[in-house]
Amino acid sequence: MQYRPLGPSGLSVSEISFGCMSLGEDHAQNARLLHEAYDLGINLFDTADLYQRGFNEESVGRAFAGRRDQVLIATKVGNQWRPDGTGWDWNPRKAYILRAVEDSLRRLRTDYIDLYQLHGGTLDDPIDETIEAFEQLKAAGKIRHYGISSIRPNVVQTWLRRAGLVSVMSQYSLLDRRPEEQIMPMLAEAGIGLLVRGGVAKGLLAGKPAAGYLEHEAPAVARVQGALATLGGDPAAWALRYALDAPAVATVVAGIRTGAQLRANVAASQLPPLTPVQRQQLDDVIPPLVYTQHRV
Repeated sequence: MQYRPLGPSGLSVSEISFGCMSLGEDHAQNARLLHEAYDLGINLFDTADLYQRGFNEESVGRAFAGRRDQVLIATKVGNQWRPDGTGWDWNPRKAYILRAVEDSLRRLRTDYIDLYQLHGGTLDDPIDETIEAFEQLKAAGKIRHYGISSIRPNVVQTWLRRAGLVSVMSQYSLLDRRPEEQIMPMLAEAGIGLLVRGGVAKGLLAGKPAAGYLEHEAPAVARVQGALATLGGDPAAWALRYALDAPAVATVVAGIRTGAQLRANVAASQLPPLTPVQRQQLDDVIPPLVYTQHRV
C-alpha cells in the first residue's frame, strides 16, 4: 500500500481508505473485515454519525479499541436525527456540533477523532460559527483536524478562504469528472487533500451492467466500461487508479462489503499510474460533466 500526505495535517493516509458506510449489522463480521483492511495497509477509516444511526461508528470503535493509535478515524457531523426517527435535519450550529462530537467519541471508544468533517454544507450556513466549533474542539484535543464533505465549488471556496481545514471529500470518477473544473484546481493551489468518494460510480465501473448515471445514458456508460476493460485486469482497480492519479487526491474512500472486494480495491494502489496517453484515451470516451449549480 502506498501512502500520501493529507493536506497540511502532517498525517499520511493510505491511497485506498475504507468507507465504513458499507458495513453490515454484525459487529464481529465488521471487525474481521476492518482488521483485514488494516493488515493490508489501509490506515484511514471513514464513518459518520448518520450511518446506521450511530451503529456504524460503534462498530468501528469496537474493532479498533485495542489498536486506536495505529489507525486514523474520520467521521462526520451535521445531520441531526429527529426524535421520532423519521429522518434527519441539517444542523451545522456550534451548540449541536459540540454535543454531537461527544456522542461520536463515546461510540468510537476514543478520546479524539483524527479527522472531523462537516457532512455537507451550503452558503446559507452559519459558517463562521461552524468553524468556531471545530477550532474549539481542536484546541481541546477532541479532534486533530477537520474538513468538509461537499460537491459545491462555491462552498469549498468559502471554506478554503475562512477555515483551517485539511481536506475536502467529493464524488469523483471517470463517470463524474465535475471536480476537475473548479474544485481540484482550488485544492491543489491551497495544498488541501481531496478524499474521493464514488470512485466506481455505484459499481458501474466495477462490473455492474451498464445503466444511466447522472447525465450519462447507458450506452455512454457502456463505452466507458469497455475502455477500462482494454487496460486488462480488474476494471474496478483501474477505475480507482484513475481517481488516484488526479490532482490533489490524497485517498480514494472505497465502500467495501467483502474480503474479495477489499483485496480488489487494495490492488488499485499497486497498479502503475496511468500513462498520459492512457488517461487521455479514457477521457476522450465521453465528454466530462460540469457543475451547473453552486459554481464559483
